[in-house]
Amino acid sequence: MTGGGVADDDFTAFVRGAQSRLVRYADLLCGDRGRAEDLVQHGLIKTYLAWSRVKSGNPEAYARTVIGHAHIDWWRRRPWRETPTEVLPERMSTHADDYAADLSRREDIMHALALLTKRERTMVVLRHLYGMTEVEVARELGCAVGTVKSGTARGLAKLRTQSGLKSETAASHA
Repeated sequence: MTGGGVADDDFTAFVRGAQSRLVRYADLLCGDRGRAEDLVQHGLIKTYLAWSRVKSGNPEAYARTVIGHAHIDWWRRRPWRETPTEVLPERMSTHADDYAADLSRREDIMHALALLTKRERTMVVLRHLYGMTEVEVARELGCAVGTVKSGTARGLAKLRTQSGLKSETAASHA
């Protein structure tokens, strides 16, 4: 590591500009804010180590790729899986109606995204959260544009079947 040179200043500026987007991306992938922050830290470390190579290109895309791969690696290696129960844990009550509505909406979205395959979820998030083109998503994921088109279409079709998302979509189009 360097002793606070120009490269460190460039990397610091990159982190300040991209960190919140990277955390949002990781959170949508894994559905756990704490895990998302860990994934982003991992991604930023790997990006820093490759900084001289990636800074002139698209370091945020590099970091997203590292985060996506780390998430898939973690998911494959975890020794346990969530199991459904008949009794749900109590939810904490909130005081602000807007905050509660935002949380509820977020839970609906996270639940719906969790029903997608990892690849579909990644494609939908990159296309519709990041606004990337199909070509950009294909390049980032290392697959064909047709794969992105079909995977995104399947993912969106699954999302459209979710009742929590239908009610808000219908209300927003009314």
